[in-house]
Amino acid sequence: MTVPEEEPRPVAGLLLAAGGGRRMGRPKALVADPAGGTFLERGLRVLRESGCDPVLVVLGAGIDEARPLAEAGTAPADVVVEAADWADGQSASLRAGLRAVAGTGAEAVIVLLVDLPDVGPQVLTRLLAATAGEGPAVLARAAYEGVPGHPVLIGREHWAAVLDGATGDRGARDHLATHPHTVVECGDLATGRDADTPADLT
Repeated sequence: MTVPEEEPRPVAGLLLAAGGGRRMGRPKALVADPAGGTFLERGLRVLRESGCDPVLVVLGAGIDEARPLAEAGTAPADVVVEAADWADGQSASLRAGLRAVAGTGAEAVIVLLVDLPDVGPQVLTRLLAATAGEGPAVLARAAYEGVPGHPVLIGREHWAAVLDGATGDRGARDHLATHPHTVVECGDLATGRDADTPADLT
């Protein structure tokens, strides 16, 4: 008798969109995307189109305006997480998001920042394809012309350590610095540059 193989658990998608965008002049989640909509809607769409399931978003600054877009915009999130301590830096958003992802059946999560306007689903699908089969032990990130960036793919086996070590704006940086991980070159697909100021949008 042949036992059917268990379906692999999906990779969750986590969009970090809680920051206040001080240099941008408004929360980055609410910045108008040159292609239409907002950065928030674009980030959720990228996660959805890359096959992530479920898709979660962490909100903080401007949450009253951002929540309706996250819940009923062009690519609604499955779960909206509020980071009340978002002003403490990116790590606060990452901690809130990872705790929420831990309640899903995902074996890994791909973490995307909301302010990467030219990072599309092709980058995420390449990252996922390059690490297929690694399961909950996976640890990988995209790079652009050799410079490591986002998104980052984190397997469940790493979540507790990332939660323990995430401080300020460093997120998972320290964990990546001390653990072997796969670097996937994506410079032919995007620049991977973040948009910090209005000038960056042009």
